[in-house]
Amino acid sequence: MSVQATSSAVVAPVLLHGLAKNWWLFLIRGIAAIVFGVLSFAWPGLTLVTLILFYGAFALVDGISALVAAITGRVSAAPRWWLAIIGILGIGAGILTFMWPGLTALILLIFIACWSVASGVFQIIGAIQLRKVIDNEWLLILSGALSIAFGVVLFLMPGAGALALIWLIASYAIVFGILTVAFAFRLRRHQHHGA
Repeated sequence: MSVQATSSAVVAPVLLHGLAKNWWLFLIRGIAAIVFGVLSFAWPGLTLVTLILFYGAFALVDGISALVAAITGRVSAAPRWWLAIIGILGIGAGILTFMWPGLTALILLIFIACWSVASGVFQIIGAIQLRKVIDNEWLLILSGALSIAFGVVLFLMPGAGALALIWLIASYAIVFGILTVAFAFRLRRHQHHGA
C-alpha cells in the first residue's frame, strides 16, 4: 500500500468523524438554501435589489456555516481546507453583495456563477475524500455537480431575463438545499452509529 493510500485511509475516517460532529451545520446550510428558494418562488415579482439581498443573506449564512464547520471540526487542518474555502467564498460573496446592492443583473450573475462552480468543485473533492468511509457520498457529489452545472448554465446564458433568473436561482437553491439536508441527516446517523 502506498504512503498516499495509507494517508487517505487514515484521513478519511477522521474527516468523516469531524463532519459528523458538525452535521447540524450542513442542516443549516440546506435549510437556508430551501428558504431562499421558496421565498424567491413565492414572490417572483421581487425587484432585483431584493433578490440581490436575499442572495447575499443566503451566501453569508452558507459561508459562515461552512467556515464554522472547518474551524470547529476536530480534524487536522489539511483535510478541512476545502470547507474553509467554500466558507470564505460564501462570506465574500455575501459581503460584496451587501456592499453593492445596486449591481447589475450581469454582475450578480457572474458572482453567483463563480461561487456555484467553486463551491461545487470543493464539495466533490470533499466527497471523494469521504467515499471509502461513508455510504451515499453521492449526495454530496450530486449537490457539487448540481452547483457546477448551475454555474456553467449561468455563464452560458447571461442574458436571461430577471424572472427566469429568479426561477433558475430558486430551483437551484431548493434542490441544493434538499440534497444538503439529506447529507446532514446521513452524517447525523453516522455520528450516532460511530458514538
